[in-house]
Amino acid sequence: MHFKQFYLGCLAHASYLVGSEGEAAVIDPRRDVEEYLEEARAHGLAIKYVIETHLHADFVSGHQELAARTGAEIVFGHRAGAAFPHRAVREGDQIRVGRVVLRILETPGHTPEGISLLVFEDDEARAPSLVLTGDTLFIGDVGRPDLVGSKGFTAEQMASLLYDSVQGKLMRLGDDVLVYPAHGAGSLCGRSMSKETFSTMGEQRRSNHALRPMSREEFVRMATSDLPEVPPYFARDVEMNRAGAAPVVAEALPAALSPAEVEARARAGATILDVRSAAAFGTAHVPGSLHVGLGGQFASWSGTLLPAEGGVVLVADGETEVGEARVRLSRVGIERVDGFLAGGIAAWQRAGLSLTSLSHITVSDLHERLPREPALQVLDVRRPAEYAAGHLPRAVNVPLDRLAAGEDVPLDTSGPIAVVCAGGYRSSAAGSLLQRRGLANLINVVGGTAAWAQAGYEVVR
Repeated sequence: MHFKQFYLGCLAHASYLVGSEGEAAVIDPRRDVEEYLEEARAHGLAIKYVIETHLHADFVSGHQELAARTGAEIVFGHRAGAAFPHRAVREGDQIRVGRVVLRILETPGHTPEGISLLVFEDDEARAPSLVLTGDTLFIGDVGRPDLVGSKGFTAEQMASLLYDSVQGKLMRLGDDVLVYPAHGAGSLCGRSMSKETFSTMGEQRRSNHALRPMSREEFVRMATSDLPEVPPYFARDVEMNRAGAAPVVAEALPAALSPAEVEARARAGATILDVRSAAAFGTAHVPGSLHVGLGGQFASWSGTLLPAEGGVVLVADGETEVGEARVRLSRVGIERVDGFLAGGIAAWQRAGLSLTSLSHITVSDLHERLPREPALQVLDVRRPAEYAAGHLPRAVNVPLDRLAAGEDVPLDTSGPIAVVCAGGYRSSAAGSLLQRRGLANLINVVGGTAAWAQAGYEVVR
């Protein structure tokens, strides 16, 4: 058996290729599919199946393009209601890939149509060697049950189904069965996932808080408590996956726009998205631009922060970054990239147009200023659970996604505000959002709460 995991850190997303005797299946592919094709070619494998463990909400799948380019059959759980030709599988159905057998387990709970795949290395194997669990079971957690409320299910109903899937099916697997989920730490499809990208059932029994012995009622309470906000783009991506997304044009750059053309697009409603580093953005940027750096979880935060309507104009350090940003935006269903600022910030400056900046401060400087400046306020834009686990003195919490949704800042917005997150990535994005609201006296805290704690300064819990 040939087996490979493809891990995409930007989305904390894992996809897989399973092959044997010249045939292969790809499981939960991302939007751009070239890596799977290259892997199959390198090992002499023909992709016969594209299998989705569920309708993904946090990214747009490449199942349509992969099937069109290989002739592969698309496979979904029978409750998916996909609007294109596919094989609808049920409990106990088997798919053969060479000598490898993939046996279907229906494991609803994260979504109604969720399935897991038991992988037997040949048709004589008595037990599976590994299980692909989709978003039902993660390393260190289980899938959240609240992403289908609009489809007529409550989070409590889905959590009860998840209890049966985990306790009644997956927990029956042997300790040595390897566990490969569809996401890792950082994904909003769960809450407390491990940074590890695979494990064993035995290790999960010992360490996964969601697998400890508990009643159905206790499990439902656990699974539905303290859930983060559902990003607004999730519903859109589910429907794109149900309908089947168009192929990605990865090679072609969007239009190169002059500074005057960028200004005109912005006046017409386009969002200027600056994808450079926080330091470069802080030094100088186009007024009114939104900052989401390519160096972090760019795709998921872009999906969360960008308005649903209107096009996007990119500001980057070069055409390579422009192309990368365009592909990564397409992974979360942002299709309309109208162009990019040709020549970057230097071209904007040469055109004599105004620039603005976002001040930066180190944690040591902030530590010195806080006692001396009672008017200096601190805004923590991490998620509530992060804030509760430890925050800076005087910090007020408004998570970044809530800022994007328009939540007010409970501070004196005419006074100085130091914006902090875990490391400086989200705080720079938050600073750009607040500048778009007209706030001027903003400071981004470099290194964030992690650097503050590492320096030994007071952490409030």
